Amino acid sequence: MRTMTTRPENRHQVRLLRLLRDEGPISRAELAEAVALSRSKLAVELDRLTELGLVESAGQAASRGGRRAAIMKLGSGLRFVGIDIGATSVDVAITDGELKVVSRAGEPADVRQGPDVVLGIALDLLAKLRAEGSAVDIHGVGVGVPGPVSFKDGIPVAPPIMPGWDGYQVRSVLSQHLGAPVLVDNDVNIMALGEMHAGLSRTVDDFMFVKVGTGVGCGIVVDGSVYRGQSGSAGDIGHIRVEDDGPVCVCGNVGCLESLFSGAALAREARAAARSGRSEFLRARLEQAGDVTAADVSEAASSADPVAIELVRTGGRRLGAVLAGLVNFFNPGLIAIGGEVAAGLGHPFLAEVRSVVYRRSLPLATGNLPIVLSEMGRDAGVVGAARMISDSVFTIPDSA
Repeated sequence: MRTMTTRPENRHQVRLLRLLRDEGPISRAELAEAVALSRSKLAVELDRLTELGLVESAGQAASRGGRRAAIMKLGSGLRFVGIDIGATSVDVAITDGELKVVSRAGEPADVRQGPDVVLGIALDLLAKLRAEGSAVDIHGVGVGVPGPVSFKDGIPVAPPIMPGWDGYQVRSVLSQHLGAPVLVDNDVNIMALGEMHAGLSRTVDDFMFVKVGTGVGCGIVVDGSVYRGQSGSAGDIGHIRVEDDGPVCVCGNVGCLESLFSGAALAREARAAARSGRSEFLRARLEQAGDVTAADVSEAASSADPVAIELVRTGGRRLGAVLAGLVNFFNPGLIAIGGEVAAGLGHPFLAEVRSVVYRRSLPLATGNLPIVLSEMGRDAGVVGAARMISDSVFTIPDSA
């Protein structure tokens, strides 16, 4: 098994590679027009990229009369790895150059076990995929973790739900182990990248991706790029205070959105409802399984349990109130909501979010603002992580 670090050599090659990644196979004539190169200059660049193994011929287009156009595509041996580490699971995927998932694997994992254990699980999953023949060469690895990250350093910084990860050299450790370039970012940022690459936000330059899982976060995309802020903490909306006398949050503050509405908060409220007997559905689930989760709230709401329905509505209103302020401030072109909890709560939850945002935000900001549930599911994180590292690989080295 090998790793590869071949990179483009100039800006024309960068544009060609990214175009072929984002659009798929394209004729030489269309490539020349898209990157504003003469056919002779294009031929030189494509020949060099072919020598590097980054592009290859995809045959010829169907004849429309006259000479058939030659089609080019990214090299079939290109492979990127996306690793999405959540609070309770690890997902690993290998993609081709166009970021289509070739193979994937995942398993439950508690991020509180620490970086050695959790990264070990990720590496084991990747080794199994490679052993099955999904990738001989690896051109780069992208990683998402559920906490604040110093993007330039590749390390988590004081992550509230990740004991033992603060300052851990995730990028360096994985890069040394795999011998490939590695980038690390917050999990919601990579999900936003995945949504931008292959989701409903594909045609929108400015949007927000909101993840509702164990916690709550927001990936902000401005002019087609993730906005991370000065230190990498942009989008941490789960720690916006919404109630002065609310419960204590994992960050140490009081009344944060995440402490009132998130997977962990829903589970807490569901346990209380079950133990008090206010919800027969949740009480029965607690007796049967020994615990209740956010997924049980979703199931109870689908079964018309009034307590669960109110939990969903209240959560949607709380998230909507925060998003309404962000819409007035940022004026996004779309809001996509993802994460396992949001997917489970579904359209009744989405309806509450929409109602509050459309009612509280300025008409000019919401007049043409879709608020949707992401359709990418668990692919958002791994595809986004692969997109992040491919952006880095498909660029000119600093020394060039």
